Amino acid sequence: MSSDARDSNTDAGNGAPGLENGEYVNHLERSRTVWDRWSDWYEMSENDLEPMRETAIDHLELRPGDRVLDIGCGPGVNFERIRSDIGETGTLVAVDYSPEMVAKARQRIEDHGWENVEVRRADATTIDFEDEFDAAIATLSMSVMPDVRRTVENVHRSLVSGGPFVVFDIRAVPTGPARIVNPLLWRFLRWYANWNPDGDVVDSLAAVFEESELVETYFAGVTYTVRCRKATSEGS
Repeated sequence: MSSDARDSNTDAGNGAPGLENGEYVNHLERSRTVWDRWSDWYEMSENDLEPMRETAIDHLELRPGDRVLDIGCGPGVNFERIRSDIGETGTLVAVDYSPEMVAKARQRIEDHGWENVEVRRADATTIDFEDEFDAAIATLSMSVMPDVRRTVENVHRSLVSGGPFVVFDIRAVPTGPARIVNPLLWRFLRWYANWNPDGDVVDSLAAVFEESELVETYFAGVTYTVRCRKATSEGS
């Protein structure tokens, strides 16, 4: 599939609630700069986090023929596993704002010859999709969004009735004496990933989705997986 024509160049800050337009755009552009910088090094963490990402994908319970959305796909670390679950009859659409990450994701697609996987360079908070998805996933991407709540709402709108959304992400230490490291952790995540400390991913998921459950935690709760599901409409 050709995806270059789908790259979004619109003003990403238009109408973003909860943020001044300039603040929203500045955060988005910082993310682009940060993730362009780390695009050559991202694979260093790919293997270390693979078991957690695989478990998150397990929670989607994908089937052959499913249409899947990957939010903040980076260089495409989830593609091979998702593609193996949905088969040649399924479709995977991935979104990332970093041009360098998108380029590497598209190269991965080309190297594997996947004809049912495409990557769009766009802001996940504001992008509109022409078709609904059977499932969606976000791994280590929701917490860097400039407007977490609105991104969650956008994913919710993009899912079919009853569709799952699984998020694997990172946060400050939630409880216990280890919280003493949080100030250092905040600074590191802000520098390393342009982390948004004002966007509570877990609370946003619970507020928007009809079902939301924290199903996995790692490293004193710093990394975690939440499984959500859109309500099933009557007659579905």
